[in-house]
Amino acid sequence: MPTARVALFVETSREYGRGLLRGIIRYQQEHGPWSIYFKPHGLHDPSPSWLAKWNGDGILARIDNRAMADAVLSAKVPAIDLRASLRNLNLPNVGIDNHLVVKLAVEHFLERGHRHFAFYGTPKGEHYYQDLRSSSFVDALSVQGFSCSVFEHSSAALSWEQEQSHLATWLQALLKPVAIMTCHDDRGQQLLDACLRASLRVPDDIAILGVDNDPFLCNLSTPPLSSIDVNSSNIGYQAAAQLDQMMQGKKIHNQLAYLAPRGIVTRQSTDVMAINDPHVVQFMRLIRSHACTGSSIEELLKQVPVSRSALFRRFKKILGRSPKEELTRVRIERAKELLRETSLSVADIADRIGYAESKYFIEVFSRSVKTTPLRYRKTFR
Repeated sequence: MPTARVALFVETSREYGRGLLRGIIRYQQEHGPWSIYFKPHGLHDPSPSWLAKWNGDGILARIDNRAMADAVLSAKVPAIDLRASLRNLNLPNVGIDNHLVVKLAVEHFLERGHRHFAFYGTPKGEHYYQDLRSSSFVDALSVQGFSCSVFEHSSAALSWEQEQSHLATWLQALLKPVAIMTCHDDRGQQLLDACLRASLRVPDDIAILGVDNDPFLCNLSTPPLSSIDVNSSNIGYQAAAQLDQMMQGKKIHNQLAYLAPRGIVTRQSTDVMAINDPHVVQFMRLIRSHACTGSSIEELLKQVPVSRSALFRRFKKILGRSPKEELTRVRIERAKELLRETSLSVADIADRIGYAESKYFIEVFSRSVKTTPLRYRKTFR
C-alpha cells in the first residue's frame, strides 16, 4: 500500500493543539509511516493557497473559520474537524465530551464544600462548545439545587485594562466564597489576574478552575491554576485512527466522537475547602493527608478535639458523605491517577494507597468506578 499523504492544520501555540499533535504522531509511528505536511502556525492563520489543488489522501484540521472550512472541503479528500467551531460542515468531528468535563468540575467544587458558583467564558455565540460548557455547568448545578452566575461581556470593544476592571467589578459582587469554572485556561489566567488587581484572595474568597491543563498558563498564574486535563493526546490519536479508516475507504458510522477527559490537576487556585466548620476542615485535611498511609478513621479521630458522633454528624451534613466514604474516595482518586500516569501493577497501586490486599482494592475500585482498574487504565492508553 502506498504511503498516505496527510496534511495537519493544528496550531502549536496552545497546549491543546500540541497534545493533539502528540497523539497523531504516536498513531502514525505505530501504524504508518505517513508522509505528513505540517507547518507550525497559530489557530487563526489562513489555510495555504495550494490546498485546493493538493493531491493528498487525508486532512486533520482545527477549522476555525469559513475560509479554512471551504479550503478543506475543496480538497475533496477524507478530512476530520478537530475544533467544531462551525456547525453543519458535514465533516466527522473528534473532540471532548464537555458534559464529562463539567461533571468533573462540579464534583471538584462540591467535594470542597462550595455553595456559590459562577462561570467565566468567551462572549456568547463566539464558540459553540464554550457556550455548551457554560450552559452545562449551570444545568448541572441546578440539578444539585444551586444557582450559578455567568459573566456577561460588554458589547463595546474594551482595552485589556477596561476589561480587567469590568471583570473585577463582577468578582467583587459575587457571594463569597465562590467557585468559578472558566471555559479554558486562557480565561482562568485572566480571571486570576483580575483577582490580584481587586485584592481578592484565591482560593479563600474565589476558587478558580480552568480547562485544558496548559502547563505554561497554569503556572504563569498567581497562584497556579487548577485545570481539567482533557487528554488531547488521546483525541489526536483517535482522530488519526479514524482518518486512517476513512483513507482506506471504510465507512465511519460515528461522525461525532466525544472522548472523556483524563481528570483534574489540582493546583493552588482550588486547593482549599470552603467549609466554615473548623473541626470538619481539620478532619478533612487529616483524611486527605493520611488516606494512602493505611491510617484508619478511628486513628485520625484522635487528633480532632470533638466527639466522634458530633464530628460524623457534622461531616455528613456538610459534605453529604461519611468520613469512611471520603477516605475511600481519596484513595480511589489517587489510584485513578496512578493508573493513568504510571505503569505500576495493580498490586503495587493497592499497596501505595493503603490497601493490604489487591483483591479487596479491585473490589472497592470496581464498585466505585463501575469498571476494573485494568479496564480503566486501558481507556487512557
